[in-house]
Amino acid sequence: MPENRQHQRQPVAIPIAFDGVGRARTEAICRDVSLGGMFIETSTRVPFGEPLRLYLLLPGMKVETRVAGIVRWTKPEGLGIQFGAMGARETYALTELLASRK
Repeated sequence: MPENRQHQRQPVAIPIAFDGVGRARTEAICRDVSLGGMFIETSTRVPFGEPLRLYLLLPGMKVETRVAGIVRWTKPEGLGIQFGAMGARETYALTELLASRK
């Protein structure tokens, strides 16, 4: 299967949580991340196309950051998430996280 990502993902192991409309907050682990999205390791099933709110602690941020995302693919071991629009602080913090992994 060809790779369609615009941004190279970096391996990580970051605690994350997510929820959505009618969906309770679920704790999980982010296993890779890029400026465009992330892979969340979870046994929770979420359908393709479902919007989610993602909660994580990013470098330089004193409080948990909330980022919008949408499920772009699913596997038994987790979810592929595409990020929605992010603010300047969140984008900068994510860029710093990625730079620290190189």
